[in-house]
Amino acid sequence: MPSNHTASSGQEPGKSGRKKGRRARLIVIVLVLAVVAGVSCGAYWSVSTVRASLPQTKGSIKLDGLSGPVDVKRDSYGIPQVYASSDEDLFMAQGYVQAQDRFWEMDVRRHMTSGRLSEMFGKSEVKTDEFLRTLGWRRVAEEEYKTKLSAATKKYLQAYAKGVNAYLEGKDGKDLSVEYAALGLTNDYKPEKWSPVDSVAWLKAMAWDLRGNMQDEIDRSLMTSRLGPSQIKDLYPAYPYSRNEPIVQEGAYDSATKTYGPTSSASTQTQTQSGTTAGTGLAGNTTAPSGLQSQLSAVSDVLDEVPSVFGPNGNGIGSNSWVVSGAHTITGKPLLANDPHLAPQLPSVWYQMGLHCRSISETCQYDVSGYTFSGMPGVVIGHNQDIAWGMTNLGADVTDLYLEKFAGDGYQYDGKVLPFKTRKETIKVAGGASKTITVRETNNGPLLSDRDDELVKVGQKATVDSAAPDRGDGYGVSLRWTALTPGKSMDAVFELNKAENWTQFRKAAADFEVPSQNLIYADTAGNIGYQAPGKIPVRGAGDGSLPAPGWDSKYGWKGYIPQSALPYEYNPKRGYIVTANQAVINPDKYPYALTTDWGYGARSQRINDLIQSKIKNGGKISTEDMRQMQMDDSSEIARLLVPKLLKIDVSDPYVRQAQKLLEGWDYTQDADSAAAAYFNAVWRNILKLAFGNKLPKELRVEGQCLSVEPADNTGPVDEERKVRECGERDADSAQPDGGDRWYEVVRKILEDEDNDWWTAPKTRTEPAATDRDELFARALQDARWELTAKLGKDIDTWSWGRLHRLFLKNQTLGTEGPGFLQYMLNRGPWKLSGGEAAVDATGWNAAGGYGVIWVPSMRMVVNLEDLDKSKWINLTGASGHAYSAHYTDQTDKWANGELLPWAYSEKAVDAATQDTLVLRP
Repeated sequence: MPSNHTASSGQEPGKSGRKKGRRARLIVIVLVLAVVAGVSCGAYWSVSTVRASLPQTKGSIKLDGLSGPVDVKRDSYGIPQVYASSDEDLFMAQGYVQAQDRFWEMDVRRHMTSGRLSEMFGKSEVKTDEFLRTLGWRRVAEEEYKTKLSAATKKYLQAYAKGVNAYLEGKDGKDLSVEYAALGLTNDYKPEKWSPVDSVAWLKAMAWDLRGNMQDEIDRSLMTSRLGPSQIKDLYPAYPYSRNEPIVQEGAYDSATKTYGPTSSASTQTQTQSGTTAGTGLAGNTTAPSGLQSQLSAVSDVLDEVPSVFGPNGNGIGSNSWVVSGAHTITGKPLLANDPHLAPQLPSVWYQMGLHCRSISETCQYDVSGYTFSGMPGVVIGHNQDIAWGMTNLGADVTDLYLEKFAGDGYQYDGKVLPFKTRKETIKVAGGASKTITVRETNNGPLLSDRDDELVKVGQKATVDSAAPDRGDGYGVSLRWTALTPGKSMDAVFELNKAENWTQFRKAAADFEVPSQNLIYADTAGNIGYQAPGKIPVRGAGDGSLPAPGWDSKYGWKGYIPQSALPYEYNPKRGYIVTANQAVINPDKYPYALTTDWGYGARSQRINDLIQSKIKNGGKISTEDMRQMQMDDSSEIARLLVPKLLKIDVSDPYVRQAQKLLEGWDYTQDADSAAAAYFNAVWRNILKLAFGNKLPKELRVEGQCLSVEPADNTGPVDEERKVRECGERDADSAQPDGGDRWYEVVRKILEDEDNDWWTAPKTRTEPAATDRDELFARALQDARWELTAKLGKDIDTWSWGRLHRLFLKNQTLGTEGPGFLQYMLNRGPWKLSGGEAAVDATGWNAAGGYGVIWVPSMRMVVNLEDLDKSKWINLTGASGHAYSAHYTDQTDKWANGELLPWAYSEKAVDAATQDTLVLRP
């Protein structure tokens, strides 16, 4: 067990030139200087400038291309309900209305998905664009639009684009948003017309952030520089099927079809949670090749620079969704709840709206309401007149990294040298010269390693064992990912929107290929169900938990799990279904491997327990009960650890004073709770002492430095040989993040008081910890002084909300830059309840700090007995305009756990309407 790390005072910067954070860093220094030095704030940022782009919401507007009038009815929160008499008019109006509220966000998104951020923001985004061009999201979206999507879907996408372009016509600069006014100070950028492919490409960004275990795959390989196979297995324990119930318990999967049956290559895949094979290196070696480690470290750095729309991948991206049948509800019909956990953004990633045909017919088929993404037609999550559906991330393993063996101008594959598939990409740069890159692909996918200059040198020096090909011209890292194959997910959106029953819902789900989501279902007839959709690979050798040798065909993909063989559940006897990123189905009951990296079920089991406690002895669940469950902030790890922590004999009176906060605490994490603040600080310090300080620098927080022995030291601890080593990972994605995987790690060794993980070296002020209780005592002490520094000496003033704060930042010009611009665009902070792996999942990274890095991005509860009694809320508001009344008008209520009325019927919508805009042909 490595225990040779000692804390070191002070910090050093991480790698020179690295960007800090997975969020989009889109502002350029030249813009800052121009705004500060060249413009008078009072003169330029006048009231007329900041309000010029606010949309017209009353009266009428002529829109060329409509076949008939369209009514846009907005409620007091600015949420639009659109009424039309044809499908094309409906989606054209949707494009117009979304552009009114969110065009800046839409424009930035399409530049991101096409790798063209540099055209807007200059040379600071060239590296990001290089990586996005290498992935080729836009190219795949173009192919989908040309060859995969139905004629109806193309018609709707064209109508949507027509509506966006109708809004853009005649507008420029400040007429579109205050961000364009700021951008115009240094850049003559002009928005181009919207295209249908701009909408399709957005699904690629969604798939990227919800891609599954790619970061875990990298992390496990990086761990091999300091940890052995058994230690890595400790950190990726098996999923606790006996304690945390999987989603599908009474359901099934249809018998495998001839497309690809459960053959030996499928059935031999690892079926359990990672830990069964984790820790073995490439091709089964006990350590990963040193070249691969260096390659993956650089790839991880590149990933940190890619704008992360939904949140830090692999840490806590999740969601809650559950449905309860009418047998257990006060209405006698199902209730369905959903709250996706994503990165906080301003404006919210979601856009609420209703799309209503005045009369359902062959020419106008939709009457749907819910949440969608600006820039994309249809509704992603919500309900129509017959069914409701929600989504959580299934987490299927749909990506694999491959170490590729270079040979001259090609790569080695099954003893032969194959030529790279290449293409040139030219990146235009605002205020600078264009840059042309060459993208190379193997038969596994694009070479990610080409995007880092150092990787070429590293690849040439890669060290692998005798089972690998000769070094020759070095190695690279490629990516195989289901989303790089054209699919029909856009078709699925429209099919879901008009599905009338379970059969049609499942048919629509079959087209939802990427990202792979848990789909939960309820209908007005009283049925409930669950379907796992997605394009999920069947592997040959290997289980996808570690990078594989690309030169050996036996490690390739052998096909995909047939849609008919994916798990589902319909009207289970227990009367409810819960999905919260836990395991989908017990592997003993299923022949295929979906992933080796599930969430560990802390949230899902808590929801199960809450439902069971409510319905035992015949209790009935209401809409309000569902809302209260969404706000449950109980900490499972506190329930496990506090009894042990209270038994620690603490002599320091100040530490004992803090320890007493835990006496009688009910484990809830209210914003005003001092006990929650102290416990979470103790938990953070336990993780740091037991695990964090023993991880390699590539996983630790950037700038946090330790004195460590060289990784190749196999002898006794030698203080003289220790070197100063600083972390390299962004704080939002560093390890240990404190999520429910770490709950399970600690649970497994909690009663083993002398386990090697419970050791920590001495420091200048503290003795070494040699067992669990000594390490816990140090954590209690360290937490006391950490909170004293952060919150003050008086524990009566402590509260979880003072530590656990949410800042909402405009993800472009609000992330950095002149203070007045940030003041205009950003909002917060909010002191939040909840926490990591709680049902109210206001996530934080224990390695990086206590700040909120992902949230329930929206919440909804659908009442299938009376759809007008459904409830919903968004994180921010409908508008992306900083000086709109609807910029953050839902946030206070969201933070307090409130839900808004959700009008659906025309009568209810009319009663709620405050503004009506008529779009006329």
